Amino acid sequence: MRAISILGSTGSVGRSTLDVVDAFADRLRVVGLAAGSNVELLAKQIAKYRPELVSVRNEHDAAHLRVILSNAKDLPPVEVVPGLEGACAVAAMPSADAVIAAIVGAAGIAPVHAALRAGKRVGIANKEVLVAAGDVMTRAAREHGGEILPVDSEHNAVHQALRAGAHEEVQRIILTASGGPFLNRDLTTFGEISIEAALAHPTWRMGAKISIDSATMMNKGLEVIEAHHLFDMPPERIDILIHPQSIVHSMVEYADGSIVAQLSTTDMKFPIQYALLYPERVAAPFARLDLAKMRTLDFLPIDTHRFPAVELAYAACRAGGSMPAVLNAANEIAVERFLAGELPFTGIVDIVERVLERHAGSVSEIASVDDALHWDGWARNEARGLDVTVRR
Repeated sequence: MRAISILGSTGSVGRSTLDVVDAFADRLRVVGLAAGSNVELLAKQIAKYRPELVSVRNEHDAAHLRVILSNAKDLPPVEVVPGLEGACAVAAMPSADAVIAAIVGAAGIAPVHAALRAGKRVGIANKEVLVAAGDVMTRAAREHGGEILPVDSEHNAVHQALRAGAHEEVQRIILTASGGPFLNRDLTTFGEISIEAALAHPTWRMGAKISIDSATMMNKGLEVIEAHHLFDMPPERIDILIHPQSIVHSMVEYADGSIVAQLSTTDMKFPIQYALLYPERVAAPFARLDLAKMRTLDFLPIDTHRFPAVELAYAACRAGGSMPAVLNAANEIAVERFLAGELPFTGIVDIVERVLERHAGSVSEIASVDDALHWDGWARNEARGLDVTVRR
């Protein structure tokens, strides 16, 4: 029986993780849950899964949760710890064998680091952790016996494809992208894109921030940086192909010209199951891919004029140091401002580019979580302070 903690249990990845737990109740049990402010849903999860420790965003939410739990019947005592301290405690709790990290944004950095320092297997569904502090995380895993397994479908696919050969035999990693909702939209109308249109992803159902990142394709740029850290691969050997069907989740090309691809339906439960039960492959009750129904699988080169965020991410990856952390934080704020109606869709990449330009003369090493959080905070302040004049 493998004991797990879930960071972000009330979000979409957290809920999918609990679906996997339900499917493998004889192999998985929940010992820790960390959530934000969705106290009512968390209380239901506690009643069903009976964890030892839970965390919520702040003391106000913790007090609310304690009241709900005190009125529940037949519920064993559960410790409630608020804030970052609580999330880190859930991540590093001694009884947990594995942690699914699905807290959105830079808030996941410290808990993931705590889990790796405690020697846990961490299934990372949060791109920002490795983008902002990849060197810190991989070093913590090496030094403390932790393990990083990707839960994002693209990187999970690469992890599976890499089992076909040795690292030195790899020619390149190929990440696939659906192209989002604006793959074929007239470029001259990008300034008119509404919030509703940007949120309407054609394949995946995701949270607002991730949906906007898919529309700008910043998500794919962040994935290049993440892949660089996960698989020890330079950015010039990580490529992106548009694949609108989202059936081939990623590929690895080997030195002999062989390309190994991973295919499955678009369901996050597959990579979550892989991360939790690895290295075993266990029969699952989830939907299977029907290859006979796949009439075509299309692959197209990425148009960086249409999606300039991708080039910004490649440049940040090549620069290294604090530049990826600044890219990520500036993008979070730019997306937040777009969703608040403060700037047009094209203003997202413009804000990010301007913050990167301001940081170009002060790039420094990210040697600790504090370093990552320092530059994260700096970039957020810069992105909030910029006017919304778009140069494009």
